[in-house]
Order: sequence, then C-alpha cells, then structure tokens
Amino acid sequence: MHYFALTIIGRDRPGIVADVTEVLYRLGCNIADSSCTLLGGQFAMILIVSSPDIDSKQPFLDAFANIEESGLSVFVRVLKPGGELSPDLRGEICMISVYGSDKPGIVYRVTQELAHRQINITDLNTKLVGSQERPVYVMMLEAMLPEGQDEDTLKEIMAGLKDELQVDINVRSITPVEL
Repeated sequence: MHYFALTIIGRDRPGIVADVTEVLYRLGCNIADSSCTLLGGQFAMILIVSSPDIDSKQPFLDAFANIEESGLSVFVRVLKPGGELSPDLRGEICMISVYGSDKPGIVYRVTQELAHRQINITDLNTKLVGSQERPVYVMMLEAMLPEGQDEDTLKEIMAGLKDELQVDINVRSITPVEL
C-alpha cells in the first residue's frame, strides 16, 4: 500500500469536498485521515490517502488538473513508509482555550511556552469572532503533556501568559478515563 499527503486550498464554495473526493474515488484511493476547515474565505483540506496501485504523485496531479483550473491549489507528497501512522502519543491530553482582543504574537507566545516544555501540540485552531469594531481572537489548542508534567503545572505556566498577553486562558484535561 502506498500513502500520500494531499493539501488542497482555495476560495470557499459549495462542492469542494465532493469534487475532491470524487477524484480520489475514481483513482481508487482510500481516505485514511483528514482535516478540513474554513480559514478566512479559503477552504483548506489536508488528507492522508492510500492506494494499492499508485506509487507516485503524477497520477494525482493529472487527475486534479481540472480541479486546479477551478481555482483550487493541490499539493501532493509521497509519504515514506510509516508516515501514515499516528504517532504513539503518551501523556495527559489538555485543551487550552485563549480569548482576547486581536493582536500579533498570541499564537507565538503560547506555542513557544509549550515548545520549551516539550509539550506536543496535536491540534490548533484560531478564529476571529465578534464584530469589525470589536474583534475577539479565539485559539483552541489540544496538547499532549509529557510524563512528569501535569495540568496544574500547565495552568501555572498559562497564568503568567494570561497577564502578559492580556487575554483569558483556560486549561482543562480531556484525557479519557479508562474503564
């Protein structure tokens, strides 16, 4: 089995997911993992797909040529063996939410503090909500705490940033309880 990472982005319109997945269906590909979202006015898709027959990116580029003519950009990467597998992440999963007035540096400062402590970010989304007169920046971040670090330690770290950035930051554990 061969695996590929596809990134597709373009001005949002109805039917993008249907158009892209039709091409993949006709190529005989299986979607193993995906994330799709609206970023500003651009719709972005990231997909991990598998194919038993295709072993290079050219068939994808040929098949997506019509999609690119419709205004979408398609990027294909051949994954090395093992690149399709989810990493074995161990530790406590925490959700960090950040709300505040929009200004440069919020994502950088929060992610910098996490990186310095070897806290792995597994998901991150940002949105600008509110009105044009009163925009509110929202960041939702899922992070994996390594062994030896806990939710209370992370809360202390984020409390310092809360004052520095003048934003509201909340941390909560979402690690499922084993039955």
